[in-house]
Amino acid sequence: MKLTSYLLPKLRDIFFMAVFFAVIGFGPRLLNVDGDLGRHITLGEVILQTGRIPTQDPFSHTMRGQALTPHEWLADVFFALAYRLAGLNGVVWLCALLIALTFTLLFTQTWKRSKLILLALGMVLWAVAASSLHFLARPHLWTMLFLVLWAWGLETLRRGEGFRWWLLPLLMLVWVNTHGAFIAGFVVWGAYSVAGIAYQKDKKPALKKDYLWNWGRIGALSALATLLNPAGWRLWETTFGFLRNRYLVSHTAEYMPPDFHNSSTWPFLLLVVFSVLLLALKGKKLLPVHALLLTGWTAMALYSTRNVPLYAIIAAPILAEAAAEQWHIAGGLQSRLGTMEVSLKGVLWPVAFVVITGSALVRGAQLDFEGRGNRFLPETFPVQAADWLEENLQEGRAFNYFPWGGYLLYRFQGQLPVFIDGQTDFYGEALTREYEQVITQADGWPKTLEKYRVDWAILPADLPLVEALARDLGWQVVYRDETAAILHK
Repeated sequence: MKLTSYLLPKLRDIFFMAVFFAVIGFGPRLLNVDGDLGRHITLGEVILQTGRIPTQDPFSHTMRGQALTPHEWLADVFFALAYRLAGLNGVVWLCALLIALTFTLLFTQTWKRSKLILLALGMVLWAVAASSLHFLARPHLWTMLFLVLWAWGLETLRRGEGFRWWLLPLLMLVWVNTHGAFIAGFVVWGAYSVAGIAYQKDKKPALKKDYLWNWGRIGALSALATLLNPAGWRLWETTFGFLRNRYLVSHTAEYMPPDFHNSSTWPFLLLVVFSVLLLALKGKKLLPVHALLLTGWTAMALYSTRNVPLYAIIAAPILAEAAAEQWHIAGGLQSRLGTMEVSLKGVLWPVAFVVITGSALVRGAQLDFEGRGNRFLPETFPVQAADWLEENLQEGRAFNYFPWGGYLLYRFQGQLPVFIDGQTDFYGEALTREYEQVITQADGWPKTLEKYRVDWAILPADLPLVEALARDLGWQVVYRDETAAILHK
């Protein structure tokens, strides 16, 4: 039995492998929904090659030398390392590992809190489905992983089950250098602190003081940890400056509310409906901290699509625990599965699966469900146009289509300065408005091209601006295919 306990996979292992395999299968989708990945790989390569983290823009001709806040530099390095290992296959493998690890940890946490393994499995599978609309090859995948660990640590502390509190500021130190949504950690900490203080109001002064000290030091040291980044305090200025800017936020798709006419949002919608139904039927009230977390993250997810995965991560264990209390659905199968899960050692299967899959991807295997391979698709990005540019590089400064900026940086290793790319928190409102003025041919658009001394452009072939440049300014179309057109003065 002892050998069997190591050889047989746990339910947790099967869940991990299923999620990992599913993400690998949808690899091309991770790469082609937007163009930001190209910038992340390129910036990571710059850091690896130079040993420096750029704090001034190295990639554009419009903002070159301006102060840059590299708030995702560590994630960029990981993307570049994965790319060095196996190209875009390596990037997809890394994303699959992050997503599978995130939801496997969430499954473990949800099972521990609900005590019902099948309920936990179903709830976390639901959370995976709700979160999948934002499964992209981007640094926010690290935030999803860190939020699971952060919330688990705070909940363990609240329950008094023993947790080294100083691990949370250390986690924040890594988080703040990996992705700008580290603020989510402070939102969760704030909920635990506020609800805890309200709960302590009838306690003895000594107990109140201990509580304030314990939670206060976590918040204070975590806040200090956020200053240990290449931009220091400017990281907070950049983050809040972007969130306060209505124009930039309204022009960023992931900040828009979920579109419930799109079927990809339905698992999230049904999860919200389930939470309302469950809480309406539940005899016992939720703990104040859980009610605050569920309410707050529901509101944030309804306000912004990018918050949907974070909502699912916070909601799954709370709802599973509430459902277990409401419907008393423990049974013989649940009990037997739980006992078996504890007796098995596991680990061997998921480790072997990840290594074997990685080895196949390094050798160039096409493991995606459609058999297209992990690549930037020519119908989405100017792949053929970039091939032509490599042989016929245009002189002067370029004007590029915004979603293609990151791809152009990737294809030319940052040696082709772009007009703009997806990092709108850096380029700011003024330049983004000027870009929009040109792309929509608003009044005075030729003057913007003159202002930035633009000599050529790479644009979608069917964009009206292509014809306007040729008709009104006399530019020449030097290359054209079904996806892109290149024009020169």
